[in-house]
Amino acid sequence: MLGRCRELVRPALADTVGRLHPWVAEMAAYSFGWCDVGGTPAEGSGGKGVRQALAVLCAEAAGASGESAVAGAVAVELVHTFSLLHDDIMDGDQTRRTRPTVWKAYGTGPAVLAGDALFALAVEALAGVDGAGAAAAVRQLSAALGDLVRGQADDLLFESRPWTGPEAVGPEEYRTMAEHKTGALLGCAAALGAALAGAPEPTVAALDRAGRHMGVAFQVVDDLLGIWGDPAVTGKPVHRDLRQRKKTFPVLAALSTRGPGAPAAARLATLLEEFPDTPDDATTRRAAALVEQAGGRSAALEEADRHIAAVETCLESLPLAPRASAELRTLLGFLVRRDI
Repeated sequence: MLGRCRELVRPALADTVGRLHPWVAEMAAYSFGWCDVGGTPAEGSGGKGVRQALAVLCAEAAGASGESAVAGAVAVELVHTFSLLHDDIMDGDQTRRTRPTVWKAYGTGPAVLAGDALFALAVEALAGVDGAGAAAAVRQLSAALGDLVRGQADDLLFESRPWTGPEAVGPEEYRTMAEHKTGALLGCAAALGAALAGAPEPTVAALDRAGRHMGVAFQVVDDLLGIWGDPAVTGKPVHRDLRQRKKTFPVLAALSTRGPGAPAAARLATLLEEFPDTPDDATTRRAAALVEQAGGRSAALEEADRHIAAVETCLESLPLAPRASAELRTLLGFLVRRDI
């Protein structure tokens, strides 16, 4: 399913990227996995293409052909890649999909430039849509980008806030951050696909909500994998997020626990306040055990399940084409029902 959608979108995506300055186009192609440094063609796919697939599937679910959503799929894929280029710089991540990130391969300044170019291309892709829908599509993308920036800003600010006390980050703040940072673009992809297919506004709005819930569920599951995921599956070290002192949902839920889990939550808070900059394996194992004892793991699973149920409610409320609706549910399962 993902491969089918990538094949549909790839020619337009490659054509759009090819309009950039040659050096910037090379960096963009590198970020998609299409070439190596220097421009030599490579076999990489540039990721799974979840967002472009969501746009295509929602157009089909609205009763149109997938081709009607190609411009929207190109736009959301460009914005997603732009956000990854800048996120890697902000987070200091040196590898992505087993290769050096763009800023490590080309330099920080060039990577910023490439990200800016991809964002400009995304707006251009939607502005070129025929008919009166172009302006509405650009507004939809702009609103999603505003939410994405707000979510990223909150996520960065969370790093400097304490683990406990009145200034601590709570689970509700986390939900808002995740909806903005991860859910906004998924919702935008779904909404654009439906809107470009000519779906009525209530359908477009419901699919936007479904994508946002999907994003929160995905982020919470990603947090679970960041602590307890199998490195052979995730490609990341076990307890990675704990080592980096990230304020993820399982940890925040554990710290806010009341009742039987409260003693473990108190011990976890003390441990996190005393966490060294480079904790050893024993310390991170102890922290993971305390998160679980305080109920953080089970709370995160319940949170993901609530948002999955919300996605199902959105889809069930709409008159969608059966095959595409089934594929949307398959995509949801692919995103969130991982080995946790």
